Amino acid sequence: MLSQQTIRIIRSTVPVLEVHGTAITKTFYKLLFTEYPELLNLFNHANQNQGRQQTALSNAIYAAALHIDKLETILPAIRQIAHKHRSLGVKPEQYPIVGQTLLKAIREVLGLAATEAILQAWEEAYGIIAQVFIDVEAEMYEQAERQPGGWADYREFRVVRVVKESDVIRSFYLAPQDGGAVPTFEPGQYVSVKLEIPGEPNTHIRQYSLSEAPGYPYYRITVKREDAIGGKPAGQVSTYLHERVKQGDVLSLSAPAGDFTLDQRDTRPVVLLSGGVGLTPLVSMLKTVVTTNPNRPVTFIHAAQNGNVHALREQVEKIAEHYPQVRVFWCYDRPTSQDRERRAFDHEGFINLPLLRKVIPSLDVSFYFCGPVPFMRHINHLLAEWGVPAADRHYEFFGPSGSLEEPLEAKGAVTSASK
Repeated sequence: MLSQQTIRIIRSTVPVLEVHGTAITKTFYKLLFTEYPELLNLFNHANQNQGRQQTALSNAIYAAALHIDKLETILPAIRQIAHKHRSLGVKPEQYPIVGQTLLKAIREVLGLAATEAILQAWEEAYGIIAQVFIDVEAEMYEQAERQPGGWADYREFRVVRVVKESDVIRSFYLAPQDGGAVPTFEPGQYVSVKLEIPGEPNTHIRQYSLSEAPGYPYYRITVKREDAIGGKPAGQVSTYLHERVKQGDVLSLSAPAGDFTLDQRDTRPVVLLSGGVGLTPLVSMLKTVVTTNPNRPVTFIHAAQNGNVHALREQVEKIAEHYPQVRVFWCYDRPTSQDRERRAFDHEGFINLPLLRKVIPSLDVSFYFCGPVPFMRHINHLLAEWGVPAADRHYEFFGPSGSLEEPLEAKGAVTSASK
C-alpha cells in the first residue's frame, strides 16, 4: 500500500504530467534504447517513429497518477496492457530497468522541479504498479501454457496456405510445426508474429487478429500490406509477409491474447461494424456466433473504399446465405465503375446515423467495432449521439491504444504502451 504522503505527492504531479508527459516519455525511450538496445526487439519501430508509443505511455502514466489512490479504477486497462505484454514476451526482470529509466527521464525533463521527494514517491508508486503487472502477466503466461496445446512464449508455425483476399490483403493459414494441438482462443483475440528480416538488426514483432473462428487445426491471420503513402514509409513486416512469405515457410507465434472478445453469455442481438482490415476480429466473432448461438441475430456492416480492397466478402456472404438471422451491409466510399455495375454495395459514402437507424431497429444490442482510428472515432461518435451506452460499445485499436473521445495526444485515457 502506498503511504498517504506518496499519494499526495503523486497527485500533485498530475498538472506537470499533463504538460510534460510526452516529453518525459520521448526522453524515456531515447534513454532506454541507448542503454538497453536489446529492448528494441520488443517494440514496433514504426509506432516509435510516429510518436504513437510515446503518447500511449504518456497517457498511461498520467492516468496512473490521476487514479493513484484508486488503482483498481484502471485495473481493466492494466489487464489490456498485460495481454499485450504477455503476447510480446515481456518478463519480470525488465520492469526494474523500465522504472530506473523512467525516473532518469523525469529528472532530465523536469530538472530542479523533480525534487528528491517527487522522485522517491514515483519510485515507490512505480514499484507497486509494476508488481501488479508482473502478477497479472504471470497468471496470463500460466493460463496460456497450461491449456491443451498451449505454450508460454513463442512457437513455430508452418504456413500451410496463402490466399489473396484483395489487392492489398492476404490471409496466412498457420499450423504448428511440431504437429501438436492448436489451442482454442476467444473470438477477437490476436497473436504476435515475430520475424527476423534479412538485413534488419532487430527482431520485428507485430500483432494480428485471428480472422478464423476457434476450433480449426490452424490459425489464420489476414494482413493488409501497408504501402508508403503521404510521407509514411511502407510497413516492414506487412510488406515482408506479402512479398517474401510463402507456403512452407515457418513463423514464430505467441499464444492468442487480447481482451477485445465476444461476450458469448450475452444473448442480445449483436452489431459488428468494421472498416478496412478491421473486419478480421469481427469475422472470427461472426463465425463463432452462428455455430455457438445460431439464434442470436447478427448485423454485419463493413466499410471499404471499394471492391478491390474488400477482403473476406464471399465468406461473410456465404454465412448470411446459410443463416437467416445474419444480415450483411457493405458501404463503399469510393466505388469503382465495376462496383456500380455489379451493385456490389448497399450504401455509398461513410457509415452515418440514418443508415444505422435504418438497419438496426433497436438499441437493445451490443456493438463491436474495429478499424482505423478515424473510423472508430467516427463510429463511437455516432453511437454516443444515438444514445448507445458506453458499456455496449466494444472496440479494438490496432497499435498503441488511444482515446476515441479525444485526439490521441489528449490526456486522461489509459492506453497500451506496447501493441
